[in-house]
Amino acid sequence: MLDTNQKKVIIVGAGPAGLTAAWELCKEAVPSVVIEKDSVVGGISRTVRHKGYHFDIGGHRFFTKVSAVDRMWREVLNDKEFLRRKRISRIYYRKKFFHYPIKAANALRGLGLWNSFLILLSYARVQMFPQKPEVTFEQWVSNRFGRRLYRIFFKTYTEKVWGIPCDQITAEWAAQRIKGLSLLTAVRNALLSEARTGDEVITTLIDSFDYPARGPGMMWERVCELIQKRNSSVLMETEVSRILWTAGSVKGIEVQSKDKQACVIDGTHFISSMPMRELIQKFDPAAPASVLAAAEKLNYRDFLTVALIIDHPNLFEDNWIYIHDPDAKVGRIQNFKNWSPHMVPDETKTCLGLEYFCFEGDGLWSMLDADLIALAKKELADLGLANASDIIDGAVVRMPKAYPVYDSTYADALTVVREFLADIENLYLVGRNGMHKYNNQDHSMLTAMLSVRNILGAKHDIWGVNADREYHEEIRRHPDQSVSDDELELLSITQPEVPQRRKHVP
Repeated sequence: MLDTNQKKVIIVGAGPAGLTAAWELCKEAVPSVVIEKDSVVGGISRTVRHKGYHFDIGGHRFFTKVSAVDRMWREVLNDKEFLRRKRISRIYYRKKFFHYPIKAANALRGLGLWNSFLILLSYARVQMFPQKPEVTFEQWVSNRFGRRLYRIFFKTYTEKVWGIPCDQITAEWAAQRIKGLSLLTAVRNALLSEARTGDEVITTLIDSFDYPARGPGMMWERVCELIQKRNSSVLMETEVSRILWTAGSVKGIEVQSKDKQACVIDGTHFISSMPMRELIQKFDPAAPASVLAAAEKLNYRDFLTVALIIDHPNLFEDNWIYIHDPDAKVGRIQNFKNWSPHMVPDETKTCLGLEYFCFEGDGLWSMLDADLIALAKKELADLGLANASDIIDGAVVRMPKAYPVYDSTYADALTVVREFLADIENLYLVGRNGMHKYNNQDHSMLTAMLSVRNILGAKHDIWGVNADREYHEEIRRHPDQSVSDDELELLSITQPEVPQRRKHVP
């Protein structure tokens, strides 16, 4: 095995996963090169600036129960740069607002006694006659909340987010994102201060979190600065054009800079957070036809934010509001001033982010910025959240491939691609798009941490990192194992897995 002085790691993507990998490598004095095709670091966790206003691509809470991740956050930003925020969020449904997490009195008033009774009746019915097997999102949610509450609080919003019917979204996505939550736990949370499963707080209902004073991009911009002082270089506006490989390993990556100059970067190990479909398509020689066909079936949901500046100091107290109105195209509205007052330079103003979920090239994505701003203004006024005459400015940011889609074809396609990539011993996939897995920011960071340890000789199963998995795992140590506290923590999260290698001929 190569010692650390002989290793050189090439990292594709300067989002949370890629930059965490570089950070961990710096600690081990292993040189790395980070390749980022955009002009901004942070990926979907970036913070955008517009005339002194700061806004995110979606809201990004800093909450984790993985101490290694939390420790990294604290190493990069000091306590004064983090704000402790109280979560306040609501659901907009039928021109009424419902607190989320649910508050019993508020829900009862909003839904009415008769509707509430029918919801409980629907829940009782599905407990007696659950839908089996649970294949789709619709079946999974209905079995835990009843069909009536599924139609009220899940169906419209979920289909708006993903752009496909709920019976075409797999149950796996629901199990990963809503794990531990059901109607009973939601009601219990409405009556008690915290919802728990055993001894653990249900993460869907976490009511407070940390947040960098100037948004999540503050974290990743700082990491980028620090790693460049320590043993890593970062190539911005540089796109991967080819992945050069032979059977069993990647040999180098051909990149093209913004001035169209091409060069090949060699390394001993390669970490990729680029979309898996794109990764496979850039293999040279080409990946087998069956693998390319499978990669084509990995789909993504795109995203855009319309930030509006409103001439009003306080519009509403929420951090964000879910819009469950099928007549409105907007899916969620962020109030960035309530995330941090430092996001808004003028205390007499408010900055809202209206989030639209779309597919790259569709009607929403292709609209002119001016038209999107006009749409957002109208919808905000129609929802009764601001007067159109008070909206004084706006900006649009588009984010392609924001979410990997868990549709009916993705699982089989992912299996084919994973089996092919398992034979390439020096290539490590990390992050949300890199693994085509809907990870949170901290889970994406964790996949990078484990990958670095694997490069250094460990054998963690990176694919074992899943949303909420670490909250339920027990720590296990083999009697003959001698590991550090950090390593022990990571061993508690995943089970070692050594994929069977099969010989592929490119």
